[in-house]
Amino acid sequence: MASTLVGLEITEESVRAVELRRGKTPLLVAAGEIALPAEAARDSEVLDRDVVAMALRQLWSTFDFKAREVTLGIGSRRILVREYTTQAMAPDMLRQALPYQVQDLLPVPANQAVLDFYPVAQNGDQVSGLLVAAVAETIEQLIATTDRAKLKTDAVDLVPFGLARVAKRIAVPGDTVALIHIGDHTSHVVIATDGVPHFVRILPADVSTPAVRRREEVLTDLVEVPVEEFALETVPPMPPMPASVTRTRAALRTGGAADASVAELVGRIRSTVSFFTNRPGAPRISAIAVSGAGYLAPNVSESLTRAFDIPVRGLQVADVVKIRSGLALPEELAFNAVSTLGVLLGEGS
Repeated sequence: MASTLVGLEITEESVRAVELRRGKTPLLVAAGEIALPAEAARDSEVLDRDVVAMALRQLWSTFDFKAREVTLGIGSRRILVREYTTQAMAPDMLRQALPYQVQDLLPVPANQAVLDFYPVAQNGDQVSGLLVAAVAETIEQLIATTDRAKLKTDAVDLVPFGLARVAKRIAVPGDTVALIHIGDHTSHVVIATDGVPHFVRILPADVSTPAVRRREEVLTDLVEVPVEEFALETVPPMPPMPASVTRTRAALRTGGAADASVAELVGRIRSTVSFFTNRPGAPRISAIAVSGAGYLAPNVSESLTRAFDIPVRGLQVADVVKIRSGLALPEELAFNAVSTLGVLLGEGS
């Protein structure tokens, strides 16, 4: 058994990994991310396998990861997560029955989906939990891309389930907490008690994170530079975009439009949490922790604090596990990597 574990996420803006030393007190020994050019990937979806594989090789060489076996964290608007109740049965029998039971709930045929069921509670002969469905081709593309980078995908885990395990490490035993991860283009809301997720929502939402702003600045600069001048400066080369498109995208991140997008995101998060708390018998949420670089976007943290009468705090990797002496994480990575770390937490860590 390897002495360290590596968690990996592929997002629209970057490839990101963390390496954790096993043990009673897990230790973060390596972490890093490499930015991706436009149109190389979407969140948990590869568009250009060669470009993403190159970025993964750069990630390993730049940040000195030792292990090459990875747990891949996935979470995007294309992944279905919903509550589901079925008859209690042995796990292998449920695995066989699930495709027939949930076919009408899926956006694609069951034979084109990867299905999972996370049991949460049992009442008599009925078990309730969370149904997860992802497009099989998307998962296969992700694994093929890691293979091309000479990495081996040992497991694929849903990011919100990892966030539930993060919540267990920061909460008082028995308390129910909401863990919100605000990414560049996808946000996750997870409500959990002792690491067990009661409720999961994946929210598509573009946020003016530092990574998004950097890409827009680069794209804006590139439209002013001839192709032959910038092609050698970017590895891999980033294609030019029409100035009108680039300026329109950049304009959406400034001024009133940015304030409106923050207000909309915070409103959706608040409504999502309220939907859970207003249910009959729902446990009281004692605290809210927010990870992801979106927490660093202008006005986000302040708006979240005003939106709730529950304490809200930012959450970084150092709040979850110890970090190797001498390993300094930039603030953006320290917030982003919480979700990457979460997929590693569990048995053996």
